[in-house]
Amino acid sequence: MDLGIADNAALTTASSSGLGKASATALAREGANVVVNGRDEARLEAAVEEVDAAGDGEVIGVRGDLTVEGDMVELVERTVEEFGTVDHVVTSAGGPPYGEFLDQSDEDWYEAFDMLVMGVVRLLREAEPHLRDGTGTVVNITSITVKEAVDSLVLSNSVRMSVIGLEKTLSKEFAPEVRVNAILPGYFETQRFQDGLEYDVEEGTYDSYEEGLEDMASDVPLDRVGDPIELGELAAFLSSERASYLTGVGIPIDGGVTGSNL
Repeated sequence: MDLGIADNAALTTASSSGLGKASATALAREGANVVVNGRDEARLEAAVEEVDAAGDGEVIGVRGDLTVEGDMVELVERTVEEFGTVDHVVTSAGGPPYGEFLDQSDEDWYEAFDMLVMGVVRLLREAEPHLRDGTGTVVNITSITVKEAVDSLVLSNSVRMSVIGLEKTLSKEFAPEVRVNAILPGYFETQRFQDGLEYDVEEGTYDSYEEGLEDMASDVPLDRVGDPIELGELAAFLSSERASYLTGVGIPIDGGVTGSNL
């Protein structure tokens, strides 16, 4: 299926690894010109090479921190400078630390909000006029924790809900020129996921990575964790004209692991 986004300009955040990089890769496969973003210069350069090899569009890297307003301004400016506009924005961010309520300080709460919510706010404030110039799209990658609270993830359970509220609000305020949707991922075998399982092996929770992976998949009705590119392809679809009547929705992609009816 041709998604009709070849030569479009796609800006992706926190895309030097994980689900952000998978989204950038899927967009590049569709022929879009893609901006890859991250804080670590070496990791960013490696990601640009990988994403660039995936498709025919042009791919550039722009270093920047989601919590720094000036970096978000520069990210949009560089996108417009290189590609003339911003057609699509896919926002991603690293997950906040694990921990229960009494483990979290005020600083932990403010840091989580700054990264997960204000990073999106700062970016979309800058990108909005460019998105309105055409048929712009926004895809916010959040988590299944917005539908079903996960033990020991109080920051994610609480703070990510703000992104969903923002997404729903902007789907109306930015309409009809801009569509705004969200993706709610479950377990995906990203580097963060792999690092967590390897830590569990070192701590003796599992005898091997394979045992841990099997245990994590045992809770998933489809009996496996997701491949990041599967989420990336959903992000590309939501960014495309094939999804032209979808806005203001949050789509779980979790292999059926959540128990929520809605």
